[in-house]
Amino acid sequence: MYFLLGNLSFLDICYTTISIPPMVVTFLSERKTISFSGCAAQMFLGLAMGTTECVLLGMMAFDRYVAICSPLRYSVIMSKDSYVLMAAASWIIGIVNSAVQTALVIQLPFCRNNVINHFSCEILAVMKLACADISGNEFIMLVATSLFILTPLLLIIISYTLIIVSILKIRSSEGRSKAFSTCSAHLTVVIIFYGTILFMYMKPKSKETLKSDGMDATDKLIAVFYAIITPMINPLIYSLRNKDVKEAVKHLLRRNSFYNKWERDR
Repeated sequence: MYFLLGNLSFLDICYTTISIPPMVVTFLSERKTISFSGCAAQMFLGLAMGTTECVLLGMMAFDRYVAICSPLRYSVIMSKDSYVLMAAASWIIGIVNSAVQTALVIQLPFCRNNVINHFSCEILAVMKLACADISGNEFIMLVATSLFILTPLLLIIISYTLIIVSILKIRSSEGRSKAFSTCSAHLTVVIIFYGTILFMYMKPKSKETLKSDGMDATDKLIAVFYAIITPMINPLIYSLRNKDVKEAVKHLLRRNSFYNKWERDR
């Protein structure tokens, strides 16, 4: 669990690093421009991080399923080889999917207005600027979205359905509470992240947006939410819901002289 959580934390750091600094520079600059190669790089990294997180959250759901439904076999099923392979597969899938979609988008002819109506080089906003038929790109994006967003989501739903059934069979209320608390942090992150991603890429309006003259303000806010807000609150969610993390923080605070002095004064 902690290895996968470490990957999620590193992923969130990368996600916010490629989103926030360019956005701040854009807001503070009088001339808000970005090179074609810079836009392609930003589009590639953003899509890669988003896809990787979707797949990784599915892997983490499977980890929680094994921990609760097959605790005696957990160390065998989730061996080092298994969880390293799961994390590596998440990164590879994210990078390959992003590379394919970004390559297809940058090959489109852009002969119209070169103003991207978005905070960053979001792939839907960039595709809208193309002066060619983008139905092929739309189809590939739909297939990729179904594979790398809906498939992990289906795995999450199946895993948590089996987890809930298993928890309800636990006789003691303390055991049920402990089992639910083990999954609550991950489930909270899944709901927030997948809710915004599905709203952005799976709603029917996405296709209308590509053909319209402007991008809806809601889409921009949703993009900012899943690219910045969600990675920012993930550590807080896991920290507040994880007993080991809270104990580690208390241990560090106790070693701080200021904390000790404050305790004595109290």
